[in-house]
Amino acid sequence: MNTPAEVLVVGASAAGLATVEALRRRGYTDGVTLLGAETHPPYDRPPLSKQVLAGAWAPDRVRLRQEDALDALDVRVVLGDPAVSLDAGKRVVRTASGRLLRSDVVVLATGVRPRTFPGQDGLAGVHVLRTLDDCLALREDLRPGTRLVVVGDGVLGAEVAATARAAGHDVTLTGPQAAPLEAQLGPLVAGLLRRTHADNGVRLRLGRAVTGLVAREGRITGVALEGGEEIPAEVVLVALGSVPNTDWLAGSGLDLTGGVRCDSRCRAADGVYAVGDVAHWFHEGLGVGMRLENRTNATEQAGVVAQNILGADRPYTPVPYFWTDQFDARLQVHGLPPRDAEVTVEDGELGSRGFVAVYRREGRPVGVLGWNMPKQARRLRQRLLGPPPARTAPTAVDTGQPAVAPTSA
Repeated sequence: MNTPAEVLVVGASAAGLATVEALRRRGYTDGVTLLGAETHPPYDRPPLSKQVLAGAWAPDRVRLRQEDALDALDVRVVLGDPAVSLDAGKRVVRTASGRLLRSDVVVLATGVRPRTFPGQDGLAGVHVLRTLDDCLALREDLRPGTRLVVVGDGVLGAEVAATARAAGHDVTLTGPQAAPLEAQLGPLVAGLLRRTHADNGVRLRLGRAVTGLVAREGRITGVALEGGEEIPAEVVLVALGSVPNTDWLAGSGLDLTGGVRCDSRCRAADGVYAVGDVAHWFHEGLGVGMRLENRTNATEQAGVVAQNILGADRPYTPVPYFWTDQFDARLQVHGLPPRDAEVTVEDGELGSRGFVAVYRREGRPVGVLGWNMPKQARRLRQRLLGPPPARTAPTAVDTGQPAVAPTSA
């Protein structure tokens, strides 16, 4: 492959910026454009549900690179002008303002957007949390004495519940699972997380779905649960997962099933790659297609995409990883532990709030979790790097079903 004369990265996200930086580190000196829908320069999302929401960090602290560092990359940065269409064959992107950006290579890094609850649009006091502006709006609404209801018992919902409760707010966490993150951690570890929230004063209304939002005169007043219970609230966070930002790619010719479908090289079409939360690629080591929503993946995948743009032929085969901080619990999860896996504690003790658990299926390690023991968990992670199971190589861009690891917001 000839070195491209121009690379366009669509999405001024962590994954988008990491792609630009990886290209420059590998000696690429030609033109690069970084196109972003938001007006903010690239920033880090995990602190939004923790340090920024708590007020411990000023908003500017989440910025990934200061102006001089961006200038040193010699990249054309276009912000506040979202992409609205792609001609994949010609590799031309049209933006909302009418710009036409032509390139030899296009990298799609447009991430995801939050799912919303029916009827939430236009209701004062109802929030989602994905962007810096979302975070600041939620923080502004969380005044002293505010009753917050979090709709969603995944990573984001549990993190916001912990942050708001630690700040002294009255917090109720709702969701259909018996314990927070049960689908990701299994019932044993999720049960400990449930106890952690309860011990810190979070009101738990788990195991029942939210059936509706209750409002008066355009302002949220509560949340209705399955079975008829109504929980009063001045503020509600809807944290029901996310949807890949691929609507703008309709008509591009790309396969958009579950994200931007790619081969094992993260290539969606000739000269078109995807990276970060939006990318659904074939993992040769696991023999399945997957899409990962987490900060570590954004950086690691960007590095492989940059190499492949410059002529390498490298599959992306990471050990999936995510982390989350909730109260005094710092969890690191390696692999994709299934909910029904056999779980054994191999370092520390469950009752000590410091342990490492290994998840096995049919006797084979498939996941490692560290609870306040990150170094020990990383050591045991090596058990996940053995020979992969037998698989059939894909004959198309992507063949398995998506496996999505949770994200720390």
